[in-house]
Amino acid sequence: MEKGSVSIYFVQSALERLRALGMDTTPLLVGAGISPALLDSPHGRVTPQGFSALWLGVAAALDDELFGQDARRMKVGSFAMLTYTLISCDTLHSALRRMVRCFNLMLDDFECALEVDARVARLAIRQTGSAHAPRIFGFETLLMMQHGLACWLVGRRIPVLAASFSYPEPSRSAEYRQMYSENLLFDQNVTALSFDKDYLALPMIQDRRSAKTFLRGAPANIVLKYKNSGGMAAQIRRRLRTASRTEWPEFDALAVALHMAPSTLRRRLDDEGQTFQLIKDQLRRDMAIDFLCHSTRSVAEIASELGFAEASGFHRAFKKWTGVNPGEYRQRALPR
Repeated sequence: MEKGSVSIYFVQSALERLRALGMDTTPLLVGAGISPALLDSPHGRVTPQGFSALWLGVAAALDDELFGQDARRMKVGSFAMLTYTLISCDTLHSALRRMVRCFNLMLDDFECALEVDARVARLAIRQTGSAHAPRIFGFETLLMMQHGLACWLVGRRIPVLAASFSYPEPSRSAEYRQMYSENLLFDQNVTALSFDKDYLALPMIQDRRSAKTFLRGAPANIVLKYKNSGGMAAQIRRRLRTASRTEWPEFDALAVALHMAPSTLRRRLDDEGQTFQLIKDQLRRDMAIDFLCHSTRSVAEIASELGFAEASGFHRAFKKWTGVNPGEYRQRALPR
């Protein structure tokens, strides 16, 4: 799976139920390779592998794959059973209809639905429990699971046309633009991801063997959304990652290298919900975090590797990405 990073907000949210129960979360964090000190960095980020390990640890501690967000536990193994249940469907439409029925059988406080009109399909979630405050992390986790499963079932990322949320805009809404769509609506009647109806006709391409591989990579591949390793965005990311940052091509030159017209490349990326600039920005950020956490390179060396003419430029960019300077981030990220 392609490298990426996960906001510290999701780490904090995953731990909320354990903390409410008075449990010490430090062993789980350390076991996942996440420094507890990173929780004090509002813009901190962790590797998908670290968050995946934490997700599994918290789910095991609670025996709940929805982290205590519903009155009924979604017991460990529920997501795997759901995955195997869906691969026998013929099309994405039939799989998503079955998926929402399964979630509605497993949960009490959330009602899931597939809504379809003339042009758009929606994966919709409504909170039906008695809690007065919206269970935001419950919505986020269910959306991650449902969209991630849908993308994996058809072997490609399904672009989200719009994302609506039945709660006020949270402080981490910038993450939503990368996770879901640039088109975000808050304080709506329903939480939903909207996508082109035509995707519902796509055939299932997965089987029991590929399901085993998919589940071994979960939930990291769910958090970052399913990434088609043969997709155009993944190809570009690999090409850029193996080259020096100073050798990254301009968009038109990249299109020539890939033997296609710039308009074709732009359309291919748009089909995957990506842009060239977004790929570059996320890759530089994730490479910087990876270097700081898993290498002994100096900050100046990392700045040079990422194509910054001066270390000060890297400091400014990194603080914009994470809220702290590179040295402080490295210090907080080191295991205690």
